[in-house]
Amino acid sequence: MAKTKTKFICQQCGYESPKWLGRCPGCEQWNTLEEETMIDKKDFKRSPTIVSSSKPQLIKSIKSGAYERYDTEIHELNRVLGGGLVKGSLTLISGEPGIGKSTLILQASSKIAEKYGTVLYVSGEESEEQIKMRAERLDALADSLYIVSETNIDVIEKYINELQPAFVLLDSVQTLFKEDLTSAPGSVSQVKESVNNLMRIGKSKNIPMFIVAHVTKQGELAGPRVLEHMVDTVLHFEGERTQEFRILRALKNRFGTTSEIGVFEMAEEGLVEVSNPSAIFLETLTQEAEGSIVVAMVEGTRPILVEIQALVAPTNAGFPRRTAVGVDMNRLNLIIAVLEKKMGIPLMNQDIYVNVVGGLKLEGTSADLGLAMAIYSSFRGIPLPSKDIIAIGEISLTGDLRPVGQMEKMIKEAEKMGFKGCVLPERNKGKVKETGTLKINGAKSLRDALQLVAN
Repeated sequence: MAKTKTKFICQQCGYESPKWLGRCPGCEQWNTLEEETMIDKKDFKRSPTIVSSSKPQLIKSIKSGAYERYDTEIHELNRVLGGGLVKGSLTLISGEPGIGKSTLILQASSKIAEKYGTVLYVSGEESEEQIKMRAERLDALADSLYIVSETNIDVIEKYINELQPAFVLLDSVQTLFKEDLTSAPGSVSQVKESVNNLMRIGKSKNIPMFIVAHVTKQGELAGPRVLEHMVDTVLHFEGERTQEFRILRALKNRFGTTSEIGVFEMAEEGLVEVSNPSAIFLETLTQEAEGSIVVAMVEGTRPILVEIQALVAPTNAGFPRRTAVGVDMNRLNLIIAVLEKKMGIPLMNQDIYVNVVGGLKLEGTSADLGLAMAIYSSFRGIPLPSKDIIAIGEISLTGDLRPVGQMEKMIKEAEKMGFKGCVLPERNKGKVKETGTLKINGAKSLRDALQLVAN
């Protein structure tokens, strides 16, 4: 009979302690250690992760080439995955409750079942009837799509051996458990062992798997950090439930880049792909407005234009507020400091609110110039021709404009969207070819750029 003992395990990082501690020494988080009953390792045999038939090979004798991928028939999902779903891969998808995780994987499972054969959808949170109701609404009723409500990992493995599916989806990993472990489902031990078993099954049978995971209140992936290291790909849904747009981003991808994003729109029939994000994000753009301008960024291989808005208002009492949605707060404070020091704009007694329209989070530094122009416009009360001009450039602490990469892609996107002018760093201007439809204005410093717009 297996001997049992009690340990306290951190639910964030997996740190083990023989006694309870208020603060975890591993991740320094408070009140994260929970008591779990462990089975003695001498009596408990862990399932092997790697197939035992494997043996060392010379690196030159191993066949090289592109991975064989499944086409999910959802182009935005294929883009984020790096071209499709790799056979034998383990993909983790996370996001806020109600963001559309289950909707996306159900749509993908139906399309894969229609094209490649048997697909097994395992749900630990919903009954078969609930999934059928959602599938009818999404028109995801493929003939070879199997649904089962189960949480026991050993029973799930039996179903996989019986059906031999081409694709497996599990919703969610926090509900799975293994009978050999006495700890509760969702604990560090259960999550690690369940994912370890799924990885063994997927790699040995060459079956791609999708796993849904919960997130914490801070929006981070729930569970131990080792979970992200075990899987091949980590996808994350961004956006608000009250907004119609959803952003799918790859946080980790062993088979492709992590810089691509997928844009979806939540509709009555499910998640609808957005092939031209710039047009969607600029739908509500007005001709001239104070504190509003269009900026450009590149996500992976795709340039995207978005509207950025700023509102500057006098502080009534206390310290001035700085609120940013979709913009890094540290970057915002840096630009405010440059405006105060180099432009002489008194912002210490002003509340500043910044918002990126559409719920997109700006990455990189190409939106610095547009952000500074929006704040300046709102403070001075000067309307900007937001439908005619875009701003691209990085601002240094000296107030100079630094060049940004992939400028030609962003310029071509601006031309396609009908913009007439662009303000960019002087060092970028010489490398961009003018076509005549879009006037390119180069500026050496932030002061020069603001003078171009103000005039």
